[in-house]
Amino acid sequence: MATQYVHTNIISNNWQSLAEFYIHVFDCKLLPPERNLSGQWLADGTGVKNASLRGAHLLLPGFDEAGPTLEIFQYHENEEKPLPAANREGFCHIAFHVDDVEETLEKIVKYGGNKLGQVVHKKFTQGTLIFTYAEDPEGNIVEIQNWNKNHHEPL
Repeated sequence: MATQYVHTNIISNNWQSLAEFYIHVFDCKLLPPERNLSGQWLADGTGVKNASLRGAHLLLPGFDEAGPTLEIFQYHENEEKPLPAANREGFCHIAFHVDDVEETLEKIVKYGGNKLGQVVHKKFTQGTLIFTYAEDPEGNIVEIQNWNKNHHEPL
């Protein structure tokens, strides 16, 4: 089998609440079963002493049940993280294409997230990009975007 993308993991301080956010805002779907994992095998594989976690996989919108997932886990003991920043080295954000960026940004705030940037409309030769960055309720950066590829204007 060739290489295949499987999932992106978010370590949460309240996995159920964060999963509900992604279900309500981005139409992710809970992919049972919920996970309740522990044991030496998990400690060995993760390098986390006495690893024990709970969580779930969420099917990302636009994919069938074999598609990639957003894995939201909560360890029995989480390590604190630095505040996220768009220019911090390492993984920065996840992105979703949405029909209406402004409406989705309102939903993000309604369900406990925060605005980070302004909604920007940028024209390119291949169309117009509408996007902004926001934070989910735990401060993870989410990009929401819409490409209108039918609108062609010179830069």
